[in-house]
Amino acid sequence: MAPYLRQIDRSRMYSNQGPLVTALQKRLAARFELADGSVVAASSGTAALVAAILAHAGPARPERPYAICPAYTFVATAAAVSQCGYEPYLADVSPETWTLDPDRLAEHPMLDRVGVVVPVCAYGRPLDVEGWARFQHATGIRVVIDAAAAVEALADGKMHGDARVPLALSFHATKAFGCGEGGCVVWPDPALAARTMQATNFGFMGSRNSQGASLNGKMSEYHAAVALAELDGWAGKRADFDRSTRAYRAAFLHEGLPSGDLVVHPQIASNYILYRCTDPARAEDLRRVLEESGIEARFWYGGGMHMHDHLREARRDALPVTEDLSRTLLGLPMGSRMAAADIARVVSALAAARGRVQSVEIPSVRTLPAIA
Repeated sequence: MAPYLRQIDRSRMYSNQGPLVTALQKRLAARFELADGSVVAASSGTAALVAAILAHAGPARPERPYAICPAYTFVATAAAVSQCGYEPYLADVSPETWTLDPDRLAEHPMLDRVGVVVPVCAYGRPLDVEGWARFQHATGIRVVIDAAAAVEALADGKMHGDARVPLALSFHATKAFGCGEGGCVVWPDPALAARTMQATNFGFMGSRNSQGASLNGKMSEYHAAVALAELDGWAGKRADFDRSTRAYRAAFLHEGLPSGDLVVHPQIASNYILYRCTDPARAEDLRRVLEESGIEARFWYGGGMHMHDHLREARRDALPVTEDLSRTLLGLPMGSRMAAADIARVVSALAAARGRVQSVEIPSVRTLPAIA
């Protein structure tokens, strides 16, 4: 980071589209094989999502107060739509994709009251952006994709940007590409992307006149310095994540655990290791027994968004798939520099815990589609 930090002091610019933020945006656009101007940096993934919603769908209107979100996601999705004035409406996800299904949603009875739909790339899994663009065209409802953990899917060409639908990414420290805290909007239409930049900067565009709904969501030069250094070494970091993934597979083999119980990159982003349990009560028992061994495992999305106190009264559909996934996909410790010995300890403890807590297969969770 040192060269970038020195550049900050030379330029004496610390925010408001300084040279490091500009360089980061250009490099990310090139990495995603998009035109310059297609990437707008933000102070966080949530700020990026708020800005994308405000720029594309606008704030909520009385006649369309709802934003449809998947119930199976991190609560930041609901927080973002709420900041734009929408009431989250929680819909169930597909057992195959773990996110909203555009074809199924096209028949939803609430559509005439919906102002925006926010599909999520669960655990960084790529989704069909073009399919959502078609949904948007057919229904007239704007779509903004919460692609928080999907930076690898974009960089590897497994998911493609579309000028009709903006994507919001997170660069939080937990993600495969991180700068501590930050994010960006990917919108392959520079003119539309400029509206996102305006939304992150109090609605200013070429003047001191606030011209639309907005927030203060700009990325600082300091966070851009971290992100640029991360980008410089990202190939090495991804190789480290790959080594950790292979170490998990080897440890599962050594302990005689079924490798099919692991969900890892490239099915999901490389910063996650998921262990598929098939009985919610036993999954919780596994988590508890691991915790007793000094190992934190977590249900990344909690029990589903409808289980948060703040969202218990939110309108929602029946959520059988969400309730299944949220209580059976257990996140194990993962890090790009995680030592093989630590991974072996985690898997050994998991094997011992599994011996005490027998797991049973559930096909709806077990079967994952191939990802091209």
